[in-house]
Amino acid sequence: MSKYIVKRLIMLIPVLIGVTFLVYFILSMSPGDTATMIAGEGAEAETIEAIRKEYGLDQPVIAQYGKYMWNLLRGDMGRSYLTKRDVFTTIAGAFPNTAKLAFWSILVAVAIALPIGIISATRQYSMVDNVGMVAALLGVATPNFWLGLMLIILFSLKLGWLPSGGMNGWQSYIMPAITLGTGDAALITRMTRSSMLEVVRQDYIRTARAKGVPEKAVIRKHALKNALIPVVTVIGLQFGGLLGGATLTETIFAWPGVGRLLVDSIKSKDTPMVLGGVIMLTITFSVINLLVDILYAFIDPRIKAQYR
Repeated sequence: MSKYIVKRLIMLIPVLIGVTFLVYFILSMSPGDTATMIAGEGAEAETIEAIRKEYGLDQPVIAQYGKYMWNLLRGDMGRSYLTKRDVFTTIAGAFPNTAKLAFWSILVAVAIALPIGIISATRQYSMVDNVGMVAALLGVATPNFWLGLMLIILFSLKLGWLPSGGMNGWQSYIMPAITLGTGDAALITRMTRSSMLEVVRQDYIRTARAKGVPEKAVIRKHALKNALIPVVTVIGLQFGGLLGGATLTETIFAWPGVGRLLVDSIKSKDTPMVLGGVIMLTITFSVINLLVDILYAFIDPRIKAQYR
């Protein structure tokens, strides 16, 4: 297991290099002059040129990227072009807010998805199954930004029950968590149903029923546990994506997280901040995937035996 973990962590290095390379060159080709944005509107040409030399923006893109990677290897992620704040400190301050929102969102998703998926599988083609699958289809098809705006209109503007944005108290979590959680719940529901249907048709499930094991015990102890591998995979991927920053949802609800920070940084061509956010997203997603793979071993002993 330890060798597997070390191997996965080493594989993260070329992934980070490739991701930062692509992002850096895409930002360099995007419209707008970074030096002009830093100097501000109405700045004199001499000022803009001085800023361009100060930040090394007059050098070829490949040289700028090489300098950035050299500083990154020494633990320096640079400073924001706009706020002049340290990139790592800024992202580290925003990440806990995203992590809190991601936790409650995935909790909402799992609380909705697992019961519906299990019931739909055990009562295939029933009214409950049909309604659950239609709801899951609607959840997948509904854009998060539209749902978020509808929730704001209803619960903030019309009823006045919840704050429309910001991070002020537990009430602020409700609408963003529902917005993110419902979309994830739809996908997890479909995966749970599909995985459960495959398992309940296995011979050992029929054997357990033939021995007189209660139906609830058959589903809970035998079927669900063996159906969890693909479900855990989906939950892990969704949670990793949420930790990377739900850009649209955080922007709509003015949530002070990584997603909103990335959107603002991309608009202003704040390259160090964008690259720092992308590096954080990549590392977070890779670590979550690794933890999910390790979790497999605790769910299914057969997988644990493969690491020995």
